[in-house]
Amino acid sequence: MIKPRVWLAVGIGLALSSCIPPRKEKILTEIRTDVLNDPEYQRIYNLQDRLLSDSLYPYLRHTDPTYRLAAARAFASLRDSSAVDSLAQVLRDPIGEVRQAAAYALGQIGSAKAEPHLIKAFDPYDSLGLSIHANASILEALGKCGSAATLEQMSSVVTYRNTDTLLLLGQARGIYRFGLRGIISESGTKRMVDLALQPAYPAPARLMAANYLARTAKILLDTFAAPLAQSAPAEPDPWIRMALATALGKVNRPIAIDTLISWYARETDYRVKVNLIRAFANFDYARSRDLIIAALKDPQFHVANRAAQFFQEYGQPNDAMAYWRLSRDTLLGAPIKAALLGAAQRHLPAYFQESRGAINQDNRVRFELAQKPYNKAAYLRALGEYGWNYRYLFLAWTEARHPAVRSAAVEALAAISARPDFDKYFGLGHRKTAGEFAGIFKTILLSGDAGPMAIAAGALRQPARQYRLYIDTLTFIDTALATLEIPRDQETYQEIQQTAEFLRTGKTPSPAKPKFNHPIDWDLASNLGRKPKAVLITSQGRIELDLFPNHAPGTVANFVALARKGFFDGKNFHRVVPNFVIQGGCPRGDGYGSLEYTIRSELAPMYFDGEGYVGMASAGNHTEGTQFFITHSPTPHLDGNYTIFARVSKGMDVVHQIQVGDLIEKVTIQ
Repeated sequence: MIKPRVWLAVGIGLALSSCIPPRKEKILTEIRTDVLNDPEYQRIYNLQDRLLSDSLYPYLRHTDPTYRLAAARAFASLRDSSAVDSLAQVLRDPIGEVRQAAAYALGQIGSAKAEPHLIKAFDPYDSLGLSIHANASILEALGKCGSAATLEQMSSVVTYRNTDTLLLLGQARGIYRFGLRGIISESGTKRMVDLALQPAYPAPARLMAANYLARTAKILLDTFAAPLAQSAPAEPDPWIRMALATALGKVNRPIAIDTLISWYARETDYRVKVNLIRAFANFDYARSRDLIIAALKDPQFHVANRAAQFFQEYGQPNDAMAYWRLSRDTLLGAPIKAALLGAAQRHLPAYFQESRGAINQDNRVRFELAQKPYNKAAYLRALGEYGWNYRYLFLAWTEARHPAVRSAAVEALAAISARPDFDKYFGLGHRKTAGEFAGIFKTILLSGDAGPMAIAAGALRQPARQYRLYIDTLTFIDTALATLEIPRDQETYQEIQQTAEFLRTGKTPSPAKPKFNHPIDWDLASNLGRKPKAVLITSQGRIELDLFPNHAPGTVANFVALARKGFFDGKNFHRVVPNFVIQGGCPRGDGYGSLEYTIRSELAPMYFDGEGYVGMASAGNHTEGTQFFITHSPTPHLDGNYTIFARVSKGMDVVHQIQVGDLIEKVTIQ
């Protein structure tokens, strides 16, 4: 029982406190940008780096919006479906940028559970534009997790004005994301045609719409043949024009091929020409044959390379001997000659045995005489077009010194193993041959050679070959895994683990995320200055990059540390895809190399919506290390899946000239 005097004291205390005005806490509304030295901000990033979702949740409710923003962005990289409900609450945050980050993160997670939260959070009465960024992000996020019904509703909105750039971009991104997920509708396609072809609409929305038309599978564009044929060649923006070239290739009307052929003759941008050549594959081969033969000597290497690849992929038996003759043109580069030899090998009718022997011998001689490893690799892939070369290719693997050559030999073996006509091709002895392949891939798996091991492991998962029937025991899998170093050989380790499970159960599990093993160097990241740059001196010239430490501090710190150690010096660009990317930074030179650590993906809301973006190559999220790529043009299908940490500020002309095997002579940091 409380005594009277105590009651009296409490009463006096309450009376006095009621006379003092309540102290209001200051409400923070500013998003700070100079935060890389902030220990609390660093802690949020470190939690993201360690994939510790539970410890990040409190920051979603922090009084400082800078930390709420950082936490929301962290979940965009983590993609943790258990965070949906917590992020849904952040959609009501008073700061628009934080709401935008929460919507982006929900889209990254891709869970259907997020759809009702996103729809509820969309503000249709935002007359002052206070929610315009969040609304645009919500539209995109719905494209990553929404239903077909939501696509129909989104596609029906035609009231956005031409000046509503963000909303139109959000709508276009949303419909595009639906398309990448295989969810399409006639109304969605019609809306994207309208956006893509009307010059009055803002360029970012038009670019996204054009890429939808180019990349989305199974959309029907025949009814739009006339407007596409009229608008596409006249489009002044080359990024939109190249996407429309691909889209026109999907139109099954005579006007489409007529337009593509006349268009090619006057096109000046090599990237558009590359896409036009790709588009010709959907039409009568005879219509474009002579044009593509002429393209083999285009002064821009990427056009010539794409032309040779066209014949390898879509050539005709009647022209097989012509491909061989073309390959003997001394003015053509080795990769183009190799692709033409591959075309001759692939398409030559089986009854041309005498010619087959001559072509195959020519291919072998060129492989053996080639001095550069990437040229040798190209000739080996061509040899893989003739299935009976498998023993020669296995021998080439055993004798090759350069990793790129060894991996190419195994890629050629894997291609033969994957032939859909394998049984018919090898006839009555196909089972014996399959047994030989099983032994070859097993031998490669036990070699300790990471690149070939990964390729061989993938080949053993080909269901049609039923390689499990030819393998007595799987103990060799454990022996193979023991030869690898983790996390350096993470990609190969994952491939072999998946193969082991497939051989045991017939199922392929999802690869596990690598464990945390490489903390962010915050001293380095926070002391790079306001506008850090990297300079790549290559065998083709100088490329300057603007680095983005605020968006990807861990990745930038890793890149800068490697550059300062001279790691990149003398490395090759080991992968080049015309009008897509150039890729380098592999210590092996075959795309399967890394160092003794991995770094995490940092998937901030940034977009591959232009040329020259620099991203980290990976074998899945959170497996990055040393390899990076630079884009030739917009590649929006990469958005949200690959870390963007820089962009070319000078030297795009050099990027466009880089070929497989070109050197990174030196990288310096300014």
